[in-house]
Amino acid sequence: MAEEQVYLTHKGLEDLKKEYEHMTTVKRLEIADAIQKAREYGDLSENAEYENAKNQQAFIEGRISQLEKMIANAVIIDSHKSIAGKKIVQIGSTVEIMDPKLKEQTYTIVGTAESDPLKGKISNASPLGNALLGHKEGDKVKVPTPGGVKEVDVLKIS
Repeated sequence: MAEEQVYLTHKGLEDLKKEYEHMTTVKRLEIADAIQKAREYGDLSENAEYENAKNQQAFIEGRISQLEKMIANAVIIDSHKSIAGKKIVQIGSTVEIMDPKLKEQTYTIVGTAESDPLKGKISNASPLGNALLGHKEGDKVKVPTPGGVKEVDVLKIS
């Protein structure tokens, strides 16, 4: 089965590579040291330090595996498409919208691996991100929400 593509900006890919490097060179050594020290306490069946270190090791190895897959399946987003000379919203676009209730807002559409709504980065798979894809400046976009469909205006795309 083919792995799912992971859409990332150049910075997002570099951040994942840095995290991978840190996990494999620093965290693995730290946890190996913690496991060795916990073994020195004796009976492993009742050793909380050993159990905790092994749980941390499992978490770190799982994250390393996840990072390897994400990096291997990364698709860099940086091109700008346009229709009739107008930019369209795509992954990697920064979009200014006008929401009648929330006023003007700016979001960057990113892949799910990079999404961080508190920093203005929304996933292409989120309801708003998905609804904005393919639209141009001046478009009114209907966004499905749990409270019903709301409409936002696309003010600017960069």
